[in-house]
Amino acid sequence: MIARRHQVALALTAVLAAAAACQAHDHAASGEPGRPAPSGAGRGFTLVASGDVLPHTSIIERARFDAGGTGYDFRPMLAGIEPVVSHADLALCHMETVYGANGDYTGYPVFKSPPEIAAGLAATGYDGCSTASNHTLDDGADGIRRTLDALDGAGVRHAGSARTQAEGDSVTIMRAGPAVVAHLAYTYGTNGYPLPPGQPWAVNLIDEGRIVADARAARRAGADVVVVSVHWGTEWQDAPDQQQLDLARRLTASRTGDRPDIDLILGTHAHVPQAYEKVNGTWVVYGMGDQIAGAMFNHQGAQDPRGNQSTVARFTFAPPRRPGGRWEVAKAEFVPQLFDIDAGRVMNLNRALARGAEVRGVRDRIRDVVLSRGAAKDGLVMGK
Repeated sequence: MIARRHQVALALTAVLAAAAACQAHDHAASGEPGRPAPSGAGRGFTLVASGDVLPHTSIIERARFDAGGTGYDFRPMLAGIEPVVSHADLALCHMETVYGANGDYTGYPVFKSPPEIAAGLAATGYDGCSTASNHTLDDGADGIRRTLDALDGAGVRHAGSARTQAEGDSVTIMRAGPAVVAHLAYTYGTNGYPLPPGQPWAVNLIDEGRIVADARAARRAGADVVVVSVHWGTEWQDAPDQQQLDLARRLTASRTGDRPDIDLILGTHAHVPQAYEKVNGTWVVYGMGDQIAGAMFNHQGAQDPRGNQSTVARFTFAPPRRPGGRWEVAKAEFVPQLFDIDAGRVMNLNRALARGAEVRGVRDRIRDVVLSRGAAKDGLVMGK
């Protein structure tokens, strides 16, 4: 671990220097529409994050239909959540699957998605995605390479898988208004697929010691905020399982001096929305659910509408009150979502309600699950 920590620190130093010199992918500093430029050192920033993008065969077919039968267009699918995503200073997704090529695209159980989805994510306003999941090795090293190449081509950053050892030893650094944010990502496993020969760095596996070491290296190299994405938990279980609870408690308890090593934990994998909770003073989203997925069938073989429900997490960070202090979450929100499998569209449920759609029961169920561990008392509210 000592050698790897040194490698990470060196890689981070170089990445941070590049980030300071070039803001090509920094929407918040670019003055793009909907993304105001930083107004000064006292300004905070808003981060949004969403759940699993899981293109089943029906999703691939919908994207082809939306492209008029030529190519694949995922932008209409995501248009309903674009206002929420594009107005954040930093927006993160979870790209659960890897990409195929030349029309060789498959859904469950071994996924190879059209690479055009990267352009759809970029057009929606996503700045980066976690790419560590149980499907990261569905097409071996080639699948990882195609996926990261496509995300790079679309200007979407990524964390959790790698094409080279140097990439695996680095940490993804992004700007969010005036802040430097490190994004780390890990998965519980890869569905039994072994790591490619000679490539132990191809996908990050959950290891508490490594996560803490990476977070500390990111902080030492200048990251103001450290965000950790974890692909974990028990599928189809509304409540976080014991592994989630234990790991969240240990990770949020890790500190260097009087400052936590990790500022935010974002969970994926369970297919259903799970609770938000403040643990040791740090927000944990146990599971955001599936943002995009086809009809989902649970372990009993029944179609389960929860598999198309999710949340967008939105956290507004305020700058430290003193030099070297922590960036604190000043406002914590969740936005309830539904993927309408008939229309092939992501719906912001609060906006859909305002238009008269009959989705109140779904919205309220998501709200009850999200607040089930007492997050309301720590200030979590439902956003629009």
